[in-house]
Amino acid sequence: MTTPLPGAPGAPELLRGELRAIFGEFTGPPESTPLAHNPRNGVTAGVWRVRAGDRSAVLKVLTRSKRTEAGWAASADPRHWKYWRREAEVYASGLTGVWRSSGLRGPRLPTAAERPGGDVALWLEDVPGEPATGWPFDRHIEHASRLGAAQGAARVADRPWFSRHFLRDDIGATTLGEELLDSDEAWQQPLVRDHFPPGLRRDMVRLRHDREWFLRVVEALPRAFCHLDLWPANVIGAGPDTVLLDWAFAGDGALGEDLGNYLPDSVFDLFVPAARLPRYAAAAYDAYLHGLRESGHRGDERLVRLAVCASAVKYEWLTAQMLARAGEEQLDYGGGRTVSAELRYRERGLVLAFLADRAREARTLAPLLGFPEAPSGR
Repeated sequence: MTTPLPGAPGAPELLRGELRAIFGEFTGPPESTPLAHNPRNGVTAGVWRVRAGDRSAVLKVLTRSKRTEAGWAASADPRHWKYWRREAEVYASGLTGVWRSSGLRGPRLPTAAERPGGDVALWLEDVPGEPATGWPFDRHIEHASRLGAAQGAARVADRPWFSRHFLRDDIGATTLGEELLDSDEAWQQPLVRDHFPPGLRRDMVRLRHDREWFLRVVEALPRAFCHLDLWPANVIGAGPDTVLLDWAFAGDGALGEDLGNYLPDSVFDLFVPAARLPRYAAAAYDAYLHGLRESGHRGDERLVRLAVCASAVKYEWLTAQMLARAGEEQLDYGGGRTVSAELRYRERGLVLAFLADRAREARTLAPLLGFPEAPSGR
């Protein structure tokens, strides 16, 4: 559905200037199509595909004034995970191209415009290609190899606006339903009872109990410049390149943390069947290590494995949220359409069980590498 072009409030001439900077002279009115994004995200006023004649671009407006729930509110702290200007800073610094030799890059940014109300308009390349949401299995594995090569080769100095402690802040922003982990009634809801694997309750309560331990382990592992929102909806195959969208969280992370996010998110949002996850995860991890070795990385690979496994804690909050929302209509990312509740709970239950296995592996591996045991033991 196309709509009139979203403007800069109170500044129509400014918007016309932005359009001329992107499209030059064109005939006929420009049109825009809203693109899916997280509507709760306080730093994003909106994302649109804008067409003028036979050309198109993507407009993303960053803001600090959007009203949203507290955990997703924009921050003026450059280290905060929701620092509102971070994506503009990433593009201005050129870091969206730092992995290009490994075949990964961000969209091109023809122009960025500071608007009088304080917002920043990013006019981005409308990337042609195949979103990773529809990729075949082997293409995901190739992506893991490229990611390993990129993060093994790139030496990126810290920036004052890099996110810090992203995993900790991300988990802390979502507290919906935490008390339900201990509720017999919540676990007997039909969607939960019928589709969550046996033993999942015990495993998720244990993961919550060990949360702080997992976070400290991840924060002490070897560091890398990370995207930190790497999932198939933010990845496009465009010819020889793989283009990564949405750099709003980019910054300091553990080497392997991006892969630990990409794999379960591929299944959580129904892009890859849960039944394939064990084989998929094993092949992707091997490919990531191959990329690291090809880049010249010579660190202890057990530390990378620990990062991938320990990053399972990122989804500690998800079980509680699913308990809280088992009676609600199930919507896809962005809230544009409904999805089968039975399918979602069955697939996510299998992923959560897989992550519980990863957490057990992390509890065993960490003491072998000099970390204290988890509070719940090995």
